Amino acid sequence: MVTMRDVAAEAGVSPMTVSNALTGRRPVSERTRQLVMETVERLGYQVNVAARSLRQGRTGVVGIAVPTLDSHYYSRLSHGLVQAFSRAGLATVVEETHASREGELAAFRDSRLNAYDGLVIAALGLSEREINALSREVPVVVLGEQELHQTVDHVSMPNVEGAEAATRLLVERGCRRPAIVGAPALEDPAQELLPEGGAAFTLRAQGFLRVVRENGLSAVGVHSGVTQAAGARCAQELLALPELPDGVFCVTDTLAFGLVRGLADHGVRVPDDVLVVGFDDVEDARFRIPSLSSIAPDHDEIVEQTVRLLGRRIAEPEASPRDVTVGFRVVERESTTRPVR
Repeated sequence: MVTMRDVAAEAGVSPMTVSNALTGRRPVSERTRQLVMETVERLGYQVNVAARSLRQGRTGVVGIAVPTLDSHYYSRLSHGLVQAFSRAGLATVVEETHASREGELAAFRDSRLNAYDGLVIAALGLSEREINALSREVPVVVLGEQELHQTVDHVSMPNVEGAEAATRLLVERGCRRPAIVGAPALEDPAQELLPEGGAAFTLRAQGFLRVVRENGLSAVGVHSGVTQAAGARCAQELLALPELPDGVFCVTDTLAFGLVRGLADHGVRVPDDVLVVGFDDVEDARFRIPSLSSIAPDHDEIVEQTVRLLGRRIAEPEASPRDVTVGFRVVERESTTRPVR
């Protein structure tokens, strides 16, 4: 294996000069830098990243752990984080936890064993106590809706407020028989957490119910999973009701896509017969027929805040934790815009 000393001897400079030319820690003349780089290329010298990482106490790698990559939202989030960390000079390893406690524990274990500089995790299965204990082993930023009481760095969405805005949109468009797809039991959503969506879906159900009750309306809720197929199954459940709801809030865009398809398969048109609004504003929402109205959390802010908080945690392990909730906006498209007759 070619060493730095071999490069230095061949180029007629000191090993320190070779190191400075490669790392830029100290300036060298352009002529010397070119000489070193030509020698490196000719001899095939490669930097020993592992040895350098040991000296620096860093690997330059962070982990990203999400429930699944087979999801409009999490695939978009993961892509944004990978790009942002790359711009910050950090490589990433992305893994799926399958929304399970075991998968999330494995993400922390992998981060520790592989000496990642930090971990971003969308945690659904771990308790606050477990997250607090594990965060002592690796710098971490948690994404999601856990009650963490500002014990670790945390970035969350405005779930209640966003769901309220979605439901108000339906009411303002004339809906008087609203339904929610992807909700736990409507009688008391705080008492039941859905394993696939965790607290986020429960909070969205709470926001939906708050507006329904404020307007003196009654509502129904159905749940069959988190996929587009689940949305289509929910459409069948709604169609089996004595009276079809005239407006539906889906707790994710993915469920909304399946719902619209399931309704269309039975001759029910959106928005002519039923208005539909989703949550997440994934890219596909703009291109479906009809295009989907949705609650758009600030995706760029989620990524920006996550990268900033993890960078701060890596550099300042004892810094006080921060809890950030990003903003949102209502994006109205065809699915809540009744055609003029």
